[in-house]
Amino acid sequence: MTSLDKPTEDAQRDARDAQDSRAVTEAALFEAFGGLRGMIETVLPGLLFVTIFTINKDLHSAAIAALGVSILLVVVRLVMKDTVKHAFSGVFGVAFGVVFAMMTGNAKDFYLPGMLYTLGLALAYIITTLAGVPLIGLILGPVFKENLSWRTRNPGRKKAYAKASYAWGLILLAKCAILFPLYWWADTTQFGWVLIALKIPPFLLAVWLTWVFLAKAPPPIDVFAEMEAEEKAEKERQAAARSAD
Repeated sequence: MTSLDKPTEDAQRDARDAQDSRAVTEAALFEAFGGLRGMIETVLPGLLFVTIFTINKDLHSAAIAALGVSILLVVVRLVMKDTVKHAFSGVFGVAFGVVFAMMTGNAKDFYLPGMLYTLGLALAYIITTLAGVPLIGLILGPVFKENLSWRTRNPGRKKAYAKASYAWGLILLAKCAILFPLYWWADTTQFGWVLIALKIPPFLLAVWLTWVFLAKAPPPIDVFAEMEAEEKAEKERQAAARSAD
């Protein structure tokens, strides 16, 4: 190998490592946020509600249809033996919306629990980041098998998690700044369609920014692999001690 070959090989290795890091990040984000299917499960009940209400202005039929399709999505996941956390969260969200709307008789209140949840989540992202424990790191740490190692052992990743959490918080706050005034001013049909239109784009923007920040961050520390290595080393030491005896 000449002296000119080594930089080229180092650059190729760095490029492969960067590509692997991006692939791992993409897979982790897909798992954590449910991917395309999770987005469909998030949007479909609300879309069905506003469509039916737009057509017949009947709160009960729109609410029953939305709750029914959210339950159906859970059943489909159970039958397919797939992860149900996203579908279950959708059922709970729709159920709360149905209860609110039925109690007040105002179809617009179907969306109120979800709006309050969005506002609370936005504040949680910002407050946890200010406290030094960014929420996105708590969510993705187990997915990356790093748990909380990024807090003390990987400052580059902690910084990336902080940036991503701020991005999520600010994007969700911007969404709330649009929806809450409309909740008071717009009629139910207009408000419902605006809310549906704002379901996916802010989410995709936040996920993309998270990917950008984490793809440039240092790789995660696999604490599970470390624990397995420590256990293996301990067994080898015990075996060596018994052999010595």
